[in-house]
Amino acid sequence: MTQYRDTERAQFEIFKSLPRDTPVNMLNLVRFHEVAEYPAGHPLAAQKLTGAQAYAHYGAASGPVLARVGGSILWRGGFEVSLIGPPDEAWDTMFIAQYPTSAAFLAMVTDPEYQLAVVHRQAAVMDSRLVRTSPLPANGVFE
Repeated sequence: MTQYRDTERAQFEIFKSLPRDTPVNMLNLVRFHEVAEYPAGHPLAAQKLTGAQAYAHYGAASGPVLARVGGSILWRGGFEVSLIGPPDEAWDTMFIAQYPTSAAFLAMVTDPEYQLAVVHRQAAVMDSRLVRTSPLPANGVFE
């Protein structure tokens, strides 16, 4: 099974080519390592944190940057079961991060403080999906 932890250059280039002045919601599906995989020599490597604990460090360190660019967590949920899709595909956490523009997302991921936080995400995540979406009106029906 192929696992995805970070964006690929080609996918990031497509993201950057899309309009930057429109609101964007990022769907995040994340599966953690049982034991976080920090690089050798990192101060937390010897602590043998769980992936969830390392991701909590990522959230604490990246949260102020998210807020600074005007972003927020729109929705969070806990996985229960997939009704459609691979039956063995499960996620430890799922959330939608909302940004006022995709330029704000780009500002976040290039921020030096965020760059320091990413080590925790990389240590925590075994597999993930990050899907850019555009907000649409919720009118109570499927259209």
